[in-house]
Amino acid sequence: MHTENPLECRRDDFRVPADIHYLNCAFMGPLPRVAEEAGLRATREKSTPWTVRPGDFFETSDAVRSHFAAIVGGRAEDVAIHPSVSYAVATAARNLPAPRGSRIVLLEEQFPGNVYAWHRLATESGADLVTVPRPDSSTPGAAWNEAVLEAITRDTSVVALPNIHWTDGTIFDLVAIGARARQVGSALVIDGTQSIGALPLKVDEIRPDVVVAAGYKWLLGPYSTALTWLGERFAEGVPLEEGWIAREGSEDFQGLVDYTDAYGAGRVRYDVGERSNFALLPVLDAALSYVAGLGVNRIREYCDTLTGPLLDRARDLGFGVEDDEYRARHLFGLRMPPGLDLGYLRDSLAARRIHVSLRGSALRVSPNVYNDADDVAALVTALEEVAGA
Repeated sequence: MHTENPLECRRDDFRVPADIHYLNCAFMGPLPRVAEEAGLRATREKSTPWTVRPGDFFETSDAVRSHFAAIVGGRAEDVAIHPSVSYAVATAARNLPAPRGSRIVLLEEQFPGNVYAWHRLATESGADLVTVPRPDSSTPGAAWNEAVLEAITRDTSVVALPNIHWTDGTIFDLVAIGARARQVGSALVIDGTQSIGALPLKVDEIRPDVVVAAGYKWLLGPYSTALTWLGERFAEGVPLEEGWIAREGSEDFQGLVDYTDAYGAGRVRYDVGERSNFALLPVLDAALSYVAGLGVNRIREYCDTLTGPLLDRARDLGFGVEDDEYRARHLFGLRMPPGLDLGYLRDSLAARRIHVSLRGSALRVSPNVYNDADDVAALVTALEEVAGA
């Protein structure tokens, strides 16, 4: 479905020179100029701490929660502010039961931020880790999705996976997976880092328990920030740390000496300590506002339209490309044809100032709204050269 008001290239909103072909947002998204400017203002304000008000510890935090909630279709009060995906996943692992002999389902080669906490939980509780392997195919999407559903059995306690695979953009049907998880009583923990901001994800449709996204990729924000939506299983629970700002009445600085065990409303109890980061949070707030203003559906459509010619030519040259139904538009892998010299490919990309990533056996391409047809044409030329076309 096409939007009524499609996007045009927004390169002028970023500091991306015309001769840099940065097709690597999955590695790190560049800050929009508005976010950069917010960061400069925030740094200057820290030089005059006498201008900081108690309300400043809360207002930007609340704005960030609201922006993220709007993007994922949830409530702001259900959003916690974290420094990383691994922090959010550790919070989930601390609060989700995984009895001895139950199954914790993961994907093969999923990003480790959503892996290591489950390794620890399985070791400590006696649960079994079940890793669903990638099917041996250049188009594994359909079979891989089916294998995930088959792995979610009656004794599954947790399903922890991404929306799309970070190495090649394989899409997983979270609505179907969420329905299967609820059917067996399993928790569903989603790392949306490589999708939220460029691919629609709505918590009311998927009905997961946790959705986290790092801020520095498709949300175009700063490093060391992440936002986490937490479902009803987390209405009561134990945070990783006992921050003062997470307590009821923490807005009254004079009354902070009157200790209380009561947490503030919503999921604020799970916030990282010093969550009111005066250097990073204003940058994240501006970046989220920018993404929300463009519209995630429009961003997805822009990437789809931009990369169509690239995918057609890549198939002609013998690169493996996932079927449309199971391939993200903003992040996808091109599987190498037999005999291709990876060293030659790296040299060819570098010579043309093309920035992409090699992840496993895939050339990972991840455009965003600052890319244009010249960026795609440069990559096509490089692929033609190394494929001998």
